[in-house]
Amino acid sequence: MALHSPSSDRVAPAAHHDHDEGLAHDLQQIERIRLGRRNMLGWMASAGGAALITACGGSGESDSTSTVTVSGTTSSTTTSTTTTTSTPTPSASSSTCTVYATETNGPYPADGTNSSNGSTSNVLTVSGVVRSDIRPSFVGSSTVATGVPVTFTITVVDANNSCAPLANHAIYIWHCDQLGRYSLYDLPAESYLRGLQVTDANGKVTFTTIFPGCYAGRYPHIHFELFTSLANATRGSFARLISQFALPADICSTVYASTGYSTSAANFRSVSIANDNVFGDNTSAQITAMTMAMSGSVSAGYTATATVAIAT
Repeated sequence: MALHSPSSDRVAPAAHHDHDEGLAHDLQQIERIRLGRRNMLGWMASAGGAALITACGGSGESDSTSTVTVSGTTSSTTTSTTTTTSTPTPSASSSTCTVYATETNGPYPADGTNSSNGSTSNVLTVSGVVRSDIRPSFVGSSTVATGVPVTFTITVVDANNSCAPLANHAIYIWHCDQLGRYSLYDLPAESYLRGLQVTDANGKVTFTTIFPGCYAGRYPHIHFELFTSLANATRGSFARLISQFALPADICSTVYASTGYSTSAANFRSVSIANDNVFGDNTSAQITAMTMAMSGSVSAGYTATATVAIAT
């Protein structure tokens, strides 16, 4: 006969189950579960929620604008974060520039290479030629050329040295008046619209002048000669580059419709930069580089810029 211990003969109490307690008990249990879950969510928001928000990049409760810039074009998109992201535009390379074409100095340079009808054939050797405002005559007359004002800044750079500015270079410019006439030649008593300056540490010079007229057979332009020093320039020799600036066609049309440029308007209608006997055989890159950039108006005057690149 098998022996039993006293404990082995005990009857275990019935197992207790929540669902045996009735409806009222069940409702209390459901409420406890609901409150427990709400407390858990609150704990997550306070203790662990910050890490989650940081990982997502924001609170998710307010919209912001993310600005992305690519190759100079800016577009905006709406995101659900508070962080604004900007992709910078790659800056234009300063190591690329177009070397100017060498052009004729034409029949009216007053640089000592030909004779003139006026008081000098070489204005570069005359005292007073170094000046920024070239509108007045300065040899035997003080007449001021009339026309739409232009402030023209020229930057001289070295194409063989990442387009670095060239300081202490001298640049002589000259051009016709609003009726297409040149001082010292067509107008022997005048010496206006001619001048010389030396580039500063940034390779820049600025001239105050007028918008040139357009005469028959030529696209509107400004002549210049570049010298490596003021001493070379004022001796009237050793020009490093002889070339010309072209004027923007749209600005020409606007200016030539204004008072004082009536003959220029008629002449301009029969020329273009493509068929010009000076600019016409240049590359498109050279024409772009040699065309002045301009902004302004006839009433307020214009601001112009150009960069002259030479291979040193």
